[in-house]
Amino acid sequence: MAKEQRTKNVSQQGSKGSDKIVTEEAVSAVVEEIIGRTGFRGEITQVKCLVQAGRDKGRSMRRNVKGPIRIGDVLMLRETEIEARRIKSNITKGSYSWNGKRIIEIIEWRIGSSNFGI
Repeated sequence: MAKEQRTKNVSQQGSKGSDKIVTEEAVSAVVEEIIGRTGFRGEITQVKCLVQAGRDKGRSMRRNVKGPIRIGDVLMLRETEIEARRIKSNITKGSYSWNGKRIIEIIEWRIGSSNFGI
């Protein structure tokens, strides 16, 4: 005689507690400060924004934004409880993040250590 297989009833709602965080209406927030760039290629901008309405009205929080952004722009936030992590390093992400002084130091070091005597 075959054993009876038990199955779990799994709902396809999403992760735990996600239904509590996301509200039905978006909340506006104004960009106060551009903190820096993040992401693998520097495609994400971290900003500090001030929430204008909702339960967290007046709260200043960090958010990650993809695309062009300026100070004074209005973001529409689906949730205001989760804040972005701080950017830890001082290095700005992206291909062209080197400053001119550092590039000159590297060139001088390479020229000085070469056998060409330039």
